[in-house]
Amino acid sequence: MLDPALAAVRLAVRTSLADVPDGSVVLVALSGGADSLALAAAAAHEARTRGIRIGSVTIDHGLQDGSDAVALAAAKQAAALGIDPIVVRVDVGKDVSAAGGLEAAARSARYRALRDAASDARAAAVLLGHTLDDQAETVLLGLARGAGATSLAGMPPARLDENGLRWLRPLLGLRRRTTRDACTAQCLAPWDDPHNVDDRFSRVRVRERILPVLEAELGPGIAEALARTAEQLREDSEAFAEMIDETIEDIVEHSEAGIAVSAAALAANPPALRNRIIRHVVQSEFGVALTRVQTLEVARLAIDWAGQGPIDLPSCSAARRGGLIHFTARDQQRAT
Repeated sequence: MLDPALAAVRLAVRTSLADVPDGSVVLVALSGGADSLALAAAAAHEARTRGIRIGSVTIDHGLQDGSDAVALAAAKQAAALGIDPIVVRVDVGKDVSAAGGLEAAARSARYRALRDAASDARAAAVLLGHTLDDQAETVLLGLARGAGATSLAGMPPARLDENGLRWLRPLLGLRRRTTRDACTAQCLAPWDDPHNVDDRFSRVRVRERILPVLEAELGPGIAEALARTAEQLREDSEAFAEMIDETIEDIVEHSEAGIAVSAAALAANPPALRNRIIRHVVQSEFGVALTRVQTLEVARLAIDWAGQGPIDLPSCSAARRGGLIHFTARDQQRAT
């Protein structure tokens, strides 16, 4: 009889791969930990009937002594599963900033390396080993930052990027303990990353301190409830995105040094849609994310106009001229 944990992981991967064409190349982001190792083994199993070629990408962040040996061990386990492995060494240091810190820098370097590997392999999809526990931690971190609904929606199970590459998270509905049980059922030896218990990192503090307290004080099922919240908010965000796509072409026009939005149209929309339109315009045109305070200041140009001057924003400024709110890149302002 098939082990229940192993069956659950395989079913999750089979479902996630349903829209990937037969014969495609699919890469697994493999750290060697229980989540990614169980994912890789299930992907290799499910791919055999589909003619899908599975490769693994192990990122050596170089942040710990012996990280090269850990990466090599993960690659060897992948090869034993019939997977074509590669190891990529990245330089995390150049991405460290005061705003993001080490966690964000490592994530940025990791995803850049995964995108490059997928491009080189002409992969149709990259599989990521995030679990329901990861999703719950993400929602709690978003709450602590005072993030908006889009951020609280957490990680999507599937995302298609601008290059047509699928980013798939088959295990978002499974608990972390399930992946470890699946590894045990297959006699796989996962690596336990010391950073996963290092309380310098905010995610570790959420995992080791906050979630256990919530479970103890409020009862079991907190992680599942947080994941359900993320799913519901993601549905809302997708609906808003469709509304924005339908609205934006009629109210946005290109201006000489940037982009302009109809002030009257912004004012006519409810706050939730108005603020999302503002954030979407700035993100799309200038590649930066506005805070809530910045977004509300721009909205005042439409709903509370009293002749106030330009608003400085990351990489651009916003100013009302006539019936339009103009967003202008800073380099264009200097040129004029």
